[in-house]
Amino acid sequence: MSRRLADAVRRHVLTMTSVGRSSHVGSALSCADILAVLYAEVLRVDPEQPHWADRDRFVMSKGHAGAALYAVLAERGFFDPAVLHRHYQNGSYLSGHVSHVGIPGVDLSTGSLGHGLPVGAGLAWRARQMGREWRTYVLLGDGECDEGSVWEAAMFAGHHELGLLVAVVDCNGLQSMGTTEDTLRLEPFAAKWESFGWEVAEVDGHDHEALAATMRVPREPGRARPRCVLARTVKGKGVSFMENQVLWHYRPPSPEELERALAEVGTG
Repeated sequence: MSRRLADAVRRHVLTMTSVGRSSHVGSALSCADILAVLYAEVLRVDPEQPHWADRDRFVMSKGHAGAALYAVLAERGFFDPAVLHRHYQNGSYLSGHVSHVGIPGVDLSTGSLGHGLPVGAGLAWRARQMGREWRTYVLLGDGECDEGSVWEAAMFAGHHELGLLVAVVDCNGLQSMGTTEDTLRLEPFAAKWESFGWEVAEVDGHDHEALAATMRVPREPGRARPRCVLARTVKGKGVSFMENQVLWHYRPPSPEELERALAEVGTG
């Protein structure tokens, strides 16, 4: 199910960004598999009850890839997929960066980088205080981890042993105008998270079985190390001429490029 969902998300993302002339198609494609596995196999959510008190929480901290989140929510039944064609249009709720306004299933508006993990840590802390067993998942970009607020939250979560918190980092190696290595070196990345008291797993971010195995954590309200999943991905994954090309951080596909891209999705 998650593989079909990922293919559907990619098709939606390509069409949405092309028609809406919006940015970040490469960022959305790199995390499509992560989102598909989360919503098909990991998260406890109910499209019929998007505000269900005991649902797992999900924060899309890399909010610029909002098209992918909207697509997965629509495919999972939170709202009509027909609405997706209004992405990035005047008067639409489906803004370029993630908004919770008018969109069932979105727990937090995001876009200004570095805010998702602090909120996620607060949600996990609240679950403990209430004696609840909901899990909180936060999807970050690797470039986003240049933000100091990410590490403040990582220190807080590690210190308080928020074991129901999972940070998934979409490590596609590219950000804004270049590589993460050239912009601000992150390595040794796993060691950094471990030094803050986190359990770390490094996986292929396009391997659905590996993602599902590493993103699941026990529903135990006691103290445990929070988990960080470093998902090694490819920006623009699924479309050959977009893969590992920083150009597609901002540039939307033209109608001709959309046709070429759609012909590739789901054929690998």
